[in-house]
Amino acid sequence: MDERERRIAENEVVFREVNERVRETQETFVIGSDEAEFVCECGDATCVQRIRMTVPEYEELRSDPALFAIVPGHVADGVEVVIAREGRYDIVRKLPGGPEEYAVARDPRR
Repeated sequence: MDERERRIAENEVVFREVNERVRETQETFVIGSDEAEFVCECGDATCVQRIRMTVPEYEELRSDPALFAIVPGHVADGVEVVIAREGRYDIVRKLPGGPEEYAVARDPRR
Protein backbone atom coordinates (compact mmCIF):
# COMPACT_ATOMS: atom_id res chain seq x y z
CA MET A 1 0.00 0.00 0.00
CA ASP A 2 1.20 3.48 -0.70
CA GLU A 3 1.00 6.22 1.95
CA ARG A 4 -2.35 7.60 0.67
CA GLU A 5 -3.97 4.15 0.75
CA ARG A 6 -2.60 3.47 4.24
CA ARG A 7 -3.87 6.80 5.59
CA ILE A 8 -7.34 6.29 4.08
CA ALA A 9 -7.50 2.73 5.41
CA GLU A 10 -6.47 3.83 8.91
CA ASN A 11 -9.10 6.59 8.97
CA GLU A 12 -11.82 4.19 7.90
CA VAL A 13 -10.82 1.62 10.51
CA VAL A 14 -11.02 4.28 13.23
CA PHE A 15 -14.55 5.28 12.12
CA ARG A 16 -15.59 1.61 12.05
CA GLU A 17 -14.38 1.25 15.66
CA VAL A 18 -16.46 4.30 16.64
CA ASN A 19 -19.50 2.69 15.01
CA GLU A 20 -18.92 -0.49 16.97
CA ARG A 21 -19.34 1.59 20.15
CA VAL A 22 -22.50 3.20 18.71
CA ARG A 23 -23.96 -0.25 18.07
CA GLU A 24 -23.09 -1.40 21.59
CA THR A 25 -24.77 1.69 23.02
CA GLN A 26 -27.86 1.06 20.89
CA GLU A 27 -28.06 -2.50 22.26
CA THR A 28 -27.69 -1.30 25.86
CA PHE A 29 -30.13 1.59 25.66
CA VAL A 30 -32.92 0.48 23.34
CA ILE A 31 -34.79 3.67 22.57
CA GLY A 32 -37.89 2.18 20.91
CA SER A 33 -36.28 2.03 17.47
CA ASP A 34 -33.63 -0.19 16.01
CA GLU A 35 -32.38 2.73 13.91
CA ALA A 36 -29.22 4.49 15.01
CA GLU A 37 -26.97 7.28 13.80
CA PHE A 38 -23.53 6.04 12.73
CA VAL A 39 -20.53 8.03 11.57
CA CYS A 40 -19.52 8.01 7.91
CA GLU A 41 -16.73 5.44 7.54
CA CYS A 42 -15.00 7.27 4.70
CA GLY A 43 -11.27 7.87 4.56
CA ASP A 44 -11.49 11.62 5.24
CA ALA A 45 -10.32 12.17 8.82
CA THR A 46 -12.19 15.51 8.95
CA CYS A 47 -15.58 14.07 7.89
CA VAL A 48 -18.24 14.52 10.57
CA GLN A 49 -21.29 13.44 8.58
CA ARG A 50 -23.71 10.87 9.95
CA ILE A 51 -25.59 7.94 8.45
CA ARG A 52 -28.91 6.62 9.75
CA MET A 53 -29.22 2.86 9.51
CA THR A 54 -30.90 0.10 11.44
CA VAL A 55 -28.90 -2.19 13.66
CA PRO A 56 -29.74 -5.17 11.37
CA GLU A 57 -28.44 -3.16 8.38
CA TYR A 58 -25.27 -2.40 10.31
CA GLU A 59 -24.86 -6.04 11.34
CA GLU A 60 -25.24 -7.17 7.72
CA LEU A 61 -22.56 -4.67 6.68
CA ARG A 62 -20.22 -5.84 9.45
CA SER A 63 -20.55 -9.48 8.38
CA ASP A 64 -17.78 -8.73 5.86
CA PRO A 65 -14.73 -6.86 7.25
CA ALA A 66 -13.93 -5.41 3.80
CA LEU A 67 -17.23 -3.46 3.69
CA PHE A 68 -17.78 0.09 4.97
CA ALA A 69 -20.76 2.50 5.00
CA ILE A 70 -20.14 5.99 3.66
CA VAL A 71 -22.11 9.11 2.80
CA PRO A 72 -22.85 9.02 -0.95
CA GLY A 73 -19.98 10.62 -2.85
CA HIS A 74 -17.31 9.89 -0.21
CA VAL A 75 -15.72 6.96 -2.08
CA ALA A 76 -11.91 6.89 -2.14
CA ASP A 77 -11.01 6.06 -5.72
CA GLY A 78 -8.24 3.52 -6.06
CA VAL A 79 -8.88 2.16 -2.56
CA GLU A 80 -12.50 1.01 -2.67
CA VAL A 81 -15.48 0.64 -4.97
CA VAL A 82 -19.19 1.27 -4.36
CA ILE A 83 -21.05 -2.05 -4.40
CA ALA A 84 -24.48 -0.85 -3.23
CA ARG A 85 -26.39 2.40 -2.97
CA GLU A 86 -28.91 2.31 -0.13
CA GLY A 87 -30.20 5.88 -0.49
CA ARG A 88 -29.07 7.17 2.90
CA TYR A 89 -25.61 5.66 2.49
CA ASP A 90 -23.38 3.76 0.06
CA ILE A 91 -21.61 0.50 0.82
CA VAL A 92 -18.02 0.27 -0.38
CA ARG A 93 -15.72 -2.72 -0.63
CA LYS A 94 -11.99 -2.37 -0.18
CA LEU A 95 -10.04 -3.29 -3.29
CA PRO A 96 -8.10 -6.57 -3.19
CA GLY A 97 -4.54 -6.35 -1.92
CA GLY A 98 -3.31 -3.84 0.63
CA PRO A 99 -6.55 -1.94 1.38
CA GLU A 100 -8.60 -5.12 1.84
CA GLU A 101 -5.89 -6.89 3.86
CA TYR A 102 -5.55 -3.87 6.16
CA ALA A 103 -9.32 -3.67 6.76
CA VAL A 104 -9.57 -7.39 7.53
CA ALA A 105 -6.53 -7.38 9.82
CA ARG A 106 -7.88 -4.41 11.80
CA ASP A 107 -11.45 -5.73 12.11
CA PRO A 108 -12.42 -5.31 15.80
CA ARG A 109 -14.65 -8.40 15.59
CA ARG A 110 -11.84 -10.78 14.61
